[in-house]
Parts: sequence; structure tokens; C-alpha cells
Amino acid sequence: MPRSPRIAVIGSANTDLTTFSDTFPRPGETIFGTRFDLGFGGKGANQAVAARLCGADVVMIAKVGNDLFGEATIKNLAAFGIDTTHVGIVDGVSSGVAPIFVEPNGQNRIIVVKGANEELKAADVDAAADMLKTADCIVLQFEIPLPTVYYTIAFAHKHSIRCILNPAPGQPVDIAKLAGLDYFVPNETEAATITGMPVGNIAEAEKCAEKLLAGGIGRVIITLGANGCLLAGQEGREHLPAFSVRSIDSTGAGDAFIGSFAVFLAEGLPEREALRRANLYAALSTTAVGTQKSFYDRARFDAAWTAQARNIYASS
Repeated sequence: MPRSPRIAVIGSANTDLTTFSDTFPRPGETIFGTRFDLGFGGKGANQAVAARLCGADVVMIAKVGNDLFGEATIKNLAAFGIDTTHVGIVDGVSSGVAPIFVEPNGQNRIIVVKGANEELKAADVDAAADMLKTADCIVLQFEIPLPTVYYTIAFAHKHSIRCILNPAPGQPVDIAKLAGLDYFVPNETEAATITGMPVGNIAEAEKCAEKLLAGGIGRVIITLGANGCLLAGQEGREHLPAFSVRSIDSTGAGDAFIGSFAVFLAEGLPEREALRRANLYAALSTTAVGTQKSFYDRARFDAAWTAQARNIYASS
């Protein structure tokens, strides 16, 4: 039996506080919401859980506060079977939190308070170096300090470890320090923020991807929500459509995409098929409320993929 892929996620761990409302308050106004949900999140933790549910052995490198949220976060990761050896506890700061506001159509607005996530440093990467060298893939996001992200990319490149960066939330970045990165995976908003270029359609996404590739990044994947994703490399561009589902809550869909894509690639699937599967995995995550709670396990996903496969290949 082949071994499971080994995925290392270096990133954020938050507690999500999700409020559902038919409308949003004006300045100074108080309104009643329709529902509230509390769950575990943070882009790093979400991606780790998605990868784990897809069948990978996963290790999480993160920081949490010495508070109730921090303790619960570590227990939650461990409950999924994720290695938490390198999840540190920081005194004097809160754990990360993310208040999330969801509209009736499933669209969301998120405010992230980084807290202990800001304390994840290059020294923490060095402390986990021996473990990282055994990984099939390292996954990163922008909810931790940028110097830590840059340092990790250089580490991965030096040791020939595949590295995927999800630049979320979008912010100005030194493209030169991303040179050697294997996969850069922003959504439309993040791509526009980073490049200063509009990304309102596929043609604009292609131009944006060209600019990113020129900076030395290996592959660019721009996720386009209901329009699927754009894959761009030096040899060309390809648009892969999304799957049609009844979306309830899109929170965490991007993280579902990243975590599952890392696993499918590490399993040795061709890049195009790995992306198709990640598109479906992300779409399915929007059919339930929350982030980690909405992610499919591998058996359930494989059943959904089999049901879709005939249509996929018939249209190829």
C-alpha cells in the first residue's frame, strides 16, 4: 500500500465567529442577525484540515495564544489527526480570531485579528527543519508575517520541496522574493491587490498571471469562484470551469481548494486532474455552513467525484 502524502502547513490558526444576516447594519445601527456559528478556522488550519481529510499525513506549524481559544485550537487539530508538535503557545497575546458576516446568497465578509499568528517567525521554521525536509509539499498563506513566508519559500526551494503559497489576504508583496515558488494561488481580489491590475474576467486574469510569471514564479493559479480557476505557466494558459452546486456559505472554499490540491498533486495525479478535483472539493465545501465543518472526508469526496466523472470526461 503506498504511503500517504506528507503535507506541512505553515500558517494561521483562528477561531471563526460567523454571523448570518439578511442585511448589514449602517454606521451606528444595531440589527438582529438570523443565526450564529462558532468554529475553528484560520487559513493555515483550514488548509491543514482539508489536506488531512483528503488522506494526507499533515503537520501544522503555527502559534496560538495562551487562552481558551488557543487550547481548543490545538485539541481540534489533534482530533483530526494532525501533528501539533510545532504549534507553539505564546503568552501575552490573544489567539487569532475571525469575525465573519454572511449574506443570504452565501457571500461573506471577514475581519481577521492575527493575534499570536504574528509571532510565527523564521526561527520556528528552522526548529521544524528536520520534519519539513520529509514533506512532499509545504503550504503557506499571508496570515503570518511576510518575512516568515519569504524565508520558508527560500527554504523549500533550497531543499527541493514543492511549495504552494496562497497569498490571502491580499497585500503588497515583493515579487522578487517569491522567485522559485512552485505554485502561487490567489483569488481575483488578491491577484488584483498584489499586481495592481484588474481581474474582472478570464482575459484580465491571464494578463495578471503573465505579470506574476515574469517574476520567476513557476505556476500561477487564479481561483475565480463560480468561474472555476485559471492555470498559467510558461507554456500557456488554461481555464478550468467550476462545478455547479447549491452554495450556502462560501467561507473556507479557497482553503478547501488549496488543501485538497496539495494532496492530489502529492499523490502523483496530473496537474490538470488535480485542479479539477480541487475545484469540486472547494465547491462541495460551500454546500454546508462553516469552514472545517463543511469539508468532505476522502470517502465522501471520492463518491462525489465518481458521480461527476462521466460528465467531466465526456466534455473534455
